[in-house]
Order: sequence, then C-alpha cells, then structure tokens
Amino acid sequence: MNRFLITLFLLTTPIILLAQQQTDTVQIAFLADVHLQDLYGTLQDNPYKGIWNPTTGKYTLLRTMESQLHSTRIFNENYFAFLAALEDIAKRGIHYVALPGDYSDDGQPLHIRGLQQLLQYYTETYNIQFFITTGNHDPVGPFAQESGKDDFLGEGGKRQPIFSTTGNYKPDSNILPAVITRDITKMGYSGITDHLQEFGFFPKESYRYWPTPFSTYSTGNYSYAKAQTAAALSNRTYEVAPGYTVPDVSYLVEPTPGLWLLAIDGNVYIPKDTKASDPKNSKSYSEAGIGYNQVLSHKKHLVEWVHKIAMEAEQQGKTLIAFSHYPMVEFNDGASEAISALMGPDKWQLNRVPSEEVAQTFADAGLKIHFGGHMHLNDTGIQKTKKGNTLVNIQTPSLAAYIPAYKVLTVQPDGILEVNTISIDTVPRFDELFALYRMEYAFLKSQNHPELWDPTILEAKNYHAFTDWHLKELVRLRFLPDDWPKAFKEFMLQVSGADLLALTRMSSDDYATTLLHKKGNLKKWKKGLQKTQKELGQNKLVLSDFEQWNGLDLITDFYRIRSADQLALSDIGPERIRQYQYLAASFFKYQQKGDPIQDKLGLFLTILNRFLSGAPSSHFKVDLKSGAVQDLRPQ
Repeated sequence: MNRFLITLFLLTTPIILLAQQQTDTVQIAFLADVHLQDLYGTLQDNPYKGIWNPTTGKYTLLRTMESQLHSTRIFNENYFAFLAALEDIAKRGIHYVALPGDYSDDGQPLHIRGLQQLLQYYTETYNIQFFITTGNHDPVGPFAQESGKDDFLGEGGKRQPIFSTTGNYKPDSNILPAVITRDITKMGYSGITDHLQEFGFFPKESYRYWPTPFSTYSTGNYSYAKAQTAAALSNRTYEVAPGYTVPDVSYLVEPTPGLWLLAIDGNVYIPKDTKASDPKNSKSYSEAGIGYNQVLSHKKHLVEWVHKIAMEAEQQGKTLIAFSHYPMVEFNDGASEAISALMGPDKWQLNRVPSEEVAQTFADAGLKIHFGGHMHLNDTGIQKTKKGNTLVNIQTPSLAAYIPAYKVLTVQPDGILEVNTISIDTVPRFDELFALYRMEYAFLKSQNHPELWDPTILEAKNYHAFTDWHLKELVRLRFLPDDWPKAFKEFMLQVSGADLLALTRMSSDDYATTLLHKKGNLKKWKKGLQKTQKELGQNKLVLSDFEQWNGLDLITDFYRIRSADQLALSDIGPERIRQYQYLAASFFKYQQKGDPIQDKLGLFLTILNRFLSGAPSSHFKVDLKSGAVQDLRPQ
C-alpha cells in the first residue's frame, strides 16, 4: 500500500473536517481483527505484481473467493472496510485508536509494511494516535519462520501459490507455478515491533507515562530516556520454560492526562518438546490461539503486573482501560456447556473459551473493563467475584466478518463509560474485485468443482450484505459439514418452522414417520398443530408465518446472532425473533426427555435463548464504580 493508493481511496469519499475533541470526555475507537492483506502492495524481491484487474486497470494481490468462503474471515474486501472505518473514525473526530491484535494476515512483511504506511498516513493527516498489541496472527510465532499460501488468485482463475521458499507446496493442474518471495515470511516479534514501533510498542516523548512488565521506574521517577531503554526487545523477555526465552511486549501508556491504556500481550507460546527442540525456532512452539487459559499457567508475571498497574491507577485517579487480543470472560452467554453437549467438546472453538478462573483472577487483580477480539464476535461478558469485584469484557467485532463493526468508548466523568458499536455497512470499492471472482467461478465450473460457491454473493449491494452472504456460505460449506451431528443436521435441513412446532407435540419417531409416509401419523400431527394454532393466537402469532422459514433459515439466523448479537436483530426482524422465542418456549413446555432428536433440539434452542438474552452489546453504559451495565438502545 502506498500514499498514492490511499489518496485514490480518499477521492471516492467526502472531504472530512476534524471537529475539536471535547475537553470533558475522551473517546477511543477499538478495531479488532482487521486482518489486513495489502491488495496493492509491492514485493521487494520479485517482479510479480498479482493479477490484472480489468475493472480498475491495476494489478492486485488477492486470495480466491473459494478460500475466503471456507474461512471465518474475509481475506480481501476487509482492506476496503478498514479504510472506510478509519475514515469514519476521522470524521467523528476521534484521536485515539486501539487495535487489539490480528491486524495483519499472518505478520508477513508485505502486509505489515502496508499497515505501517496506512497508520502513518492517518497519524500525520488526522492526528490520530494508534495503540496496538499482538494477536496470534501477528506474530504467528515468537520468531520468524518460512511461510506461504497456495490460494492467491492467478491467471485464468487458477490458484497462484506465493511462498517464501521453494518446496513448500504440492503442485497440481489447477495450481500455477509458485512465486517465491521473502515478503511472505511470517515475522516474529522482532520484525513486527520494528515496523510498528511508533504505534504504542515503543515510547514517545509526548506520552506522559510508558512502562512495561519489566521496567523498574514509576510515575514518580519516570523519564523518556528510561522508557527508551526499557523498550528494547532484549529487555522485554521471560522464560516460558527452562531454556526457552520469548518476548512479552505488553505496555501501559498515558497518552493524555488521566487516561491509562493497558495493552496486554496475551500470546503464550509453549514449547512442544523441551528436550528435542530449538528454542529459537518458532516451529518448536505451540500456537497461541488458546489465550488467557495459558497466561495463568505460563505467564504469571502478567497477572502480578496488571495488579500493580490497577492499584497505581486507583491511587492516582487514572481511568484504566485494558485491551488485548483474547477474551477474558466467557463469550457464549453461558451456553458453552450446552454447545459442548450438542456439537462436541472439540467443536466451535470451545478451547478458546476462557475459564472462569481467568475472569476471576483479572477481576480480583483490579481490572474493571477489558476490550478483546480474536473470536470475530460482538458480545459483552460480565464476571462478578466473591470479593465484590466486577470485570466487563467487551468483544469487538471484526471488520472481516459479519457484521463488520468497531467499538467507540467514551470516557465520561465519575467513572461512567459509554460504549457504542459502529457498523461499517457501506464501503466504497467493496465490489472492486468482483470481475476477478467471476473469472475464478468460470474456471471452477469448467473443472466440475464438487463444491462450487454460490455466485449470488457477487450481487451484494453493500459490504454489510457481502458479509452476510459470506456467513451464509460459510454455514453451508464449512460449519454444517464440520460441526453438526449428522442425524440432527439432516433432520433440521428437511423441516419448516411449522414442522418444528408440530414436533413439540409428538415424539421424533412419530414425526419421522409423518415425514416419510406423509399419512402415517397425520392425525396426531394435525392434533398437535391445532393446539399450536390456539396458543399462537393467544400470543398474536400466525401459523402461516412459521411455514415461511425452514431449519436452514433458523440455523443461519443462529449463526447471525452468535456472530453479531444485538447487531443482527435488525437483519432477522422482530417478528422472526418472536417466532423463535415462542418455538423455544413451546418446546420446553412440551419436551419429551430421552427422545434423541428432541434432546438435540432442546440443546439447540437453549443455546439460541442464551444468545438472545445476553448482556447489552450494541450501545450501552458501564459504571466502573458499581460494575453495572445499562442498555442504551431505544426501547
């Protein structure tokens, strides 16, 4: 990415005049899981430019639609969404922006350079200060490592491998010869912090205070010179296991009087085999995606440091806002146990759910509010402890997933925080790559590809709709095949909403007979529907509305709610939500225990109910003194 391309983007959007920031409040924007892939970056050691886009007349380095429809994140269009979000932030006059990790694809030089140039542009042009911390994608490991992808889009719609070294991919007739470049390696801590040192990782003279877990000074004897020495990566390491020393780039910054931003490096890289592995090789370590469950076991110095910082903030009257990549509080609205029972303990990334001990530990260490990412979810979790402490964990959505959004925190007097979630629905140039996707689709179709993606996604009218299509295809192509119990999935894919209401009045054996033989238990089925119709009328619902949707629609809305929480309600509609709630209430009223299908459906509806009744996540207020969270949405 370069300034010429940034200027081209800005020409497509209105000119923005910055408003003066209010003196009695401070605003911070949180953008998590940006996953920037520099579509228009330049490889420094290879003449390859990407694929020619006839729509723009430019070469583009993009990934295939097939690959991004099997991923929980969009690879390409989030580039434009990030630019749109930064423009929106500038328009609102916000001068502090925190990025809680995963701001790159995989920490490659190509994409980190693009991010660096982009953040520098907005710093210089709009006086925005950026504060970032690490995610499990940046860095992927503590040290640099060879890498590459075989799913870039190449000529004729074929896959184009781009790797850092030869011999890392298996060629076939649908893959072009590999492009080799060092710009696709995965950088470790040294490369990441070197490129991005100006955005919080290293101190600035303008900061009023900037310590690390390893620095020895305090606010009373702080100096910029001392901070510079403490910032050296060699002074920010710990021993994760005997003989295995890795960096920890956590830091605290006071960018304006009274505001302390605590950037926690929650990455934990644990050696796989301490007797036979190289301590300087990233391949010797497990990945960091599990998060805070491993911080408690292998990074205990962080808990002690957080407690120290929280005590100092309390004593000095500072407002302490913590952010990191990983959630500190369970993000499934208390439904994790039911999810495990329905899907299995190794599904739905349940290994990434922080234990209650994590939330209790950091709440009792003094943290009151924390912004996380990692899960690409919009959610608010609240943990109260026996000691009377409360931690509010705010999950920031990803711009690369449904619904694309970021959070704005307004710090008000007397410990009151207002949190607003800003959807990025309209994104200039979001359809800029569609001609290339059509070429890809034509090639896959000519090869009789067994699982073609649905080209209807290319009819999306805006970025919000595009991410919705991404989620629907992700459900069809990945989630349903990989996560759902086969018998329950097959059952759900052949029923309507009215059928599910009938099921509440009969056993699944009877219902299966009805489906297969049409007339076998029709009398019993009709009797059940007659009871349902009476109750529906009492609840101001109509049976015909339940016939308008099916099990797949319900499952898709289930994922919408899980991903976007309150943000998804307008897409689904209040009437459909009422129908789902009535179905759940009716089911629990008549449920027959021990029936296999009904047991699964009971778990499913329990999870859906939990998602629909979680803490406010769209627009709400947090009282730091009491820990109370108040919904600010119009009722």
